[in-house]
Amino acid sequence: MSNALYFDCFSGISGDMLLGSLLDLGLSLEALSSELSKLKVKNFTLSAKKVLKSGIAATKFDVQIGHEHVPRNFFDIERIIQVSDLSQTVREKAIGIFKRLAEAEAKVHGSTLQEIHFHEVGAVDAIVDIVGACIAFELMGARTILASPLNVGSGFVESAHGTLPVPAPATAELLKGIPVYSNQVCGELVTPTGAAIISAFSQGFGTLPKLKIGKIGYGAGTKEIKGFPNVVRVLQGELLEEEDLTETAGTDSRVVVIETNIDDMNPQIYGYLQEKLLALGALDVFAYPVQMKKNRPGILLTVVTSCDQVEAVSGLIFGETTTIGIRYHETKRRVLKRETEFLESEYGKVGVKVSRMNGKIVNFSPEFEDCRQAAEKHHVPYKWVQSSIVQQFMNLHGKEILLERSISSS
Repeated sequence: MSNALYFDCFSGISGDMLLGSLLDLGLSLEALSSELSKLKVKNFTLSAKKVLKSGIAATKFDVQIGHEHVPRNFFDIERIIQVSDLSQTVREKAIGIFKRLAEAEAKVHGSTLQEIHFHEVGAVDAIVDIVGACIAFELMGARTILASPLNVGSGFVESAHGTLPVPAPATAELLKGIPVYSNQVCGELVTPTGAAIISAFSQGFGTLPKLKIGKIGYGAGTKEIKGFPNVVRVLQGELLEEEDLTETAGTDSRVVVIETNIDDMNPQIYGYLQEKLLALGALDVFAYPVQMKKNRPGILLTVVTSCDQVEAVSGLIFGETTTIGIRYHETKRRVLKRETEFLESEYGKVGVKVSRMNGKIVNFSPEFEDCRQAAEKHHVPYKWVQSSIVQQFMNLHGKEILLERSISSS
């Protein structure tokens, strides 16, 4: 079951490199082009061709545009996406990525979302790259998206604002909380668009996980770097967690629980912080109200993470919240063996998360995003889709589950 994508960003990443790698993996250019045609933007065509980069065959994705020099701010781009016929999921994700990009640009240039007019970012090719990435991930149905630390390059880059250091200030802003490095290759390897896309979609950044590789794709960048392959590699396959390698009742592992009490922070920040922590690789994030000293209402923020992520998670908490101190302790957790089973239903293919103990089904739950997309596509309530999938799964496995329970209780 090919349910995971891992982006190996040893030569950085850009929007066209990411889409090139997914096309190389098997994404249909025709399907991508058909979906992008739902944007009310004209005068662009897509192309993809095989090229060699330091001896590696890769797909080069390009957007050819007509004579367009229309300055756009975030709200212009938001309107373009909102009035399109794209799915709600794609629209929301694309707008969210552009907003983060606009906020980063506005911050580093001391401007506002209304005042900042994009140059590279507002061009049609960037709109195609960002919206195209959202479409591509939806079409491919990846359950898990991960990435390596990002090689950002070194030196300086020319922009509409003048000569800027690498990584460019907006790129650096987007990469807060994400592990980066430079192997001293001269040039900009991570673009603002690439940083915005991968930081929005990747659920974690680190070394290659245990993965049963099914397919591999390479996306080519534009630059020619002597003696260095300017490509991004994506590995598609089945993610093998420790609990997938055993049939025991559960697998124990060591984790760290980080806590902090906060009574002076805008509550809007908690949702944003949760997204950032989960993207960084935290295992769980939750918050609940507490009564603090001087009878002040506050929030107890709790984060569960792996032992090797303590520094990164702590740094993100200190950077994004008003806390000046945290508590943490190491503990154990036990998890059940999990997998995703796909059902062909009247609403299309829907994944069901299945948990087992000693080989027996204990819990199952239809994938939320699959049910949501099916409900939107067929114009029916979400609960109808969910109930239908639950019933179909029970028809396939219900007697077996009930039999197992009756045997164990007899």
